[in-house]
Amino acid sequence: MHPFDQALSLEPVSPGVFRGHSSPAYWNMVGPFGGSTAATLLKAVLSHPDCLGEPVSLTVNYAGALGDGAFEVRLEAARTNRSTQHWTAAIWQCEADGQWRINTTATVLTAVRRETWSQSDVPVPQVPPPQDVTRFELFDSVAWIKQYETRPIVGALPPVWDGSLRSSLMQLWMRDAQPRAIDHLALAAMSDVFYPRIWLRRALRVPAGTVSMTVYFHADAPTLAATGSGFVLGQAQTQAFHNNFFDQTAQLWNEAGQILTTSHQIVYYKE
Repeated sequence: MHPFDQALSLEPVSPGVFRGHSSPAYWNMVGPFGGSTAATLLKAVLSHPDCLGEPVSLTVNYAGALGDGAFEVRLEAARTNRSTQHWTAAIWQCEADGQWRINTTATVLTAVRRETWSQSDVPVPQVPPPQDVTRFELFDSVAWIKQYETRPIVGALPPVWDGSLRSSLMQLWMRDAQPRAIDHLALAAMSDVFYPRIWLRRALRVPAGTVSMTVYFHADAPTLAATGSGFVLGQAQTQAFHNNFFDQTAQLWNEAGQILTTSHQIVYYKE
């Protein structure tokens, strides 16, 4: 089994409840990689026998730290309409004092899509093909980074942490280090691959972490099939930094230039 699928393994234990276990392969500095946590919540919804259609949007709120060990995903279909379905979900974990608490919440919108006029108004960046860009690992000491092959085009880590100001824009090619066909779960995780924008903008490695992230899915089954296990082009940039929080907007495209996802997140940072 691919490491990503192992990390997302869920066992149904009762209606609307799945049990999982945090994965060391996707460990970040103080807990699991937020992208894998987002994908886990989406996996639970898509695994529910009553799930309608395919994912359209996913919002994840990281309320507390997900620790090492077992956890439960508890979800409910808040409302089902003719072609749309609204889910609420939460990750519960037993903490050191023996109490079960929520550390992550989410809402998921799924829908049965119908073929209509479609168009992307976000132009795909004109960048070199992935084979012409050097592979780079952001941090050798962080486990989840090793699960991806990343090739930064613009906005690699600052060469010197000297507090100098620069653009927060980052563009990079990425794919799973071990080949895996791109699906909605992979796209949810890849939308969170970008390191904190404040590190790039200020060339300062300050404590930072995502508090809330929303991913909008634009890839249908034919687009995913065309993407296969190839590279995904990612672009991320901040619009504003203000008093401990900054936002990030990001887009993902496949090698053919088809847009796969757009996402927004709010990130906490500390001086």
